Amino acid sequence: MPKLNIVFIASEATPLAKTGGLADVAGSLPMALQGLEHQVTVMMPFYRQHLTHNKIATEPLNISIEMWVDGHQRQCPLHEAIVDNLRFILIEQDDLFDREGIYGPSGGAYEDNLLRFTLFDRVALEAIAKMNEPVDIIHCHDWQTGMVPLLKKTQYMHHPNLSRAKVVYTIHNLAYQGVFPPEWIHRLGLPSQYFHMDGYEFHDQINCMKAGIEAAHALTTVSPTYAEEIMTPEYGCALEGFLQHHADKLSGIVNGLDLDAWNPLTDTSINSNFGVGKIAGKAKCKKALQQQTGLTVDAKVPLLTLISRLAEQKGIDLMLANIQTWLDRGYQLAILGSGDAADEQALSALAAASPTQMYFYRGFSEDLARQIYAAGDMFLMPSRFEPCGLGQLMAMRYGNVPVVRATGGLKDTVVDYNQDKKQGTGFHFEDATPQAFDAAVEQAIAVYKKPTTWSHIRTRALKRDSSWQASAEAYVKLYTGLLDD
Repeated sequence: MPKLNIVFIASEATPLAKTGGLADVAGSLPMALQGLEHQVTVMMPFYRQHLTHNKIATEPLNISIEMWVDGHQRQCPLHEAIVDNLRFILIEQDDLFDREGIYGPSGGAYEDNLLRFTLFDRVALEAIAKMNEPVDIIHCHDWQTGMVPLLKKTQYMHHPNLSRAKVVYTIHNLAYQGVFPPEWIHRLGLPSQYFHMDGYEFHDQINCMKAGIEAAHALTTVSPTYAEEIMTPEYGCALEGFLQHHADKLSGIVNGLDLDAWNPLTDTSINSNFGVGKIAGKAKCKKALQQQTGLTVDAKVPLLTLISRLAEQKGIDLMLANIQTWLDRGYQLAILGSGDAADEQALSALAAASPTQMYFYRGFSEDLARQIYAAGDMFLMPSRFEPCGLGQLMAMRYGNVPVVRATGGLKDTVVDYNQDKKQGTGFHFEDATPQAFDAAVEQAIAVYKKPTTWSHIRTRALKRDSSWQASAEAYVKLYTGLLDD
């Protein structure tokens, strides 16, 4: 197989800057592709505050790209960062990107986001045009890079380094489409001939995700089930018909994990290391978390865990509807998350009323998250929709058996014990109701009380191959198929 020259264009990537799962993919998948001996470069904005906070060393490339945008001529210097042998090219524009939040202040969005990311998209294409060799694949992600496929198809189609490149566009979460007023078309020099129903027009507004969907050579989502779901009215976010029209180029490839970074055998954040055949350390992790958080130390009591953004998408209302019932039954809960203020207050009140049974940490702590993954018996993900989800992969990696709603990547990655007793790694429920969620938890509890059976489920979860290897190979197959057309 010939070595491919691949460029990722993304608004965030680990470990440079992160708000969610997009960053994990944009940071980990390129490394897996390099492991398959392909050449990969990641382009993203130069977020000065985030780079400093994450202690990422950068070097100026002594290249500055001149770009007209919104009535101003801007000079955009390029920087380089090398992380674990992966090359990042970073586009500097401090007035746009040296901000506390990547997309907006806490709980909001910057009004100039279309300006910020259209400038980034254009400069990224100009930077590719200046590379030493032609690019085979440009891989874009979510609405922030939705204009890249359209600009490449129109205004950049004749650049020698770009002309042969195929563009792959990955939808990580269809709910965020990048919708803006139409006056930006002329302010940013967007291709106005594609501002129509079959292009990037959406109810008389600009829709960046529609631009990417229409112009890309291939579309992917982060799980096969989510690829099917987004073509239905329930999950299509008003784009189901448009996606059905482009269904011939849509597929789903499940995300992976960095197994070196998420390894209970070597994790220094947890109380005691453990793994398949060395499971005793997991009980020590449970005891340590109970002691640390003020929960009653009890090896036998079921410890239910949740690490999540507190939002309707994540089914937190289903969780809140059941917590008191679970506490009344004697279960323990350890929850970490932040988001909706009312949800935060409700969880805080429940934890304060039952401090020996429930612990709630408002916010995020990487070390505490790992300790909860390692300590928990069951990991709860009652999501209304979940394009892929990484929490269930991390939980299984730490022998924390998932109880999930059968949607998107949750359905694809967790094998339902009730459907397959020999291969099951967790428990599913279908309806997004408190009753269905509670019934699934009770099924899991019933099996938990059978130590030998539970041990088999937990071992299968621990053994699940959640590496990027298979996903990277699937992407390479997609890339090479496009180039062969």
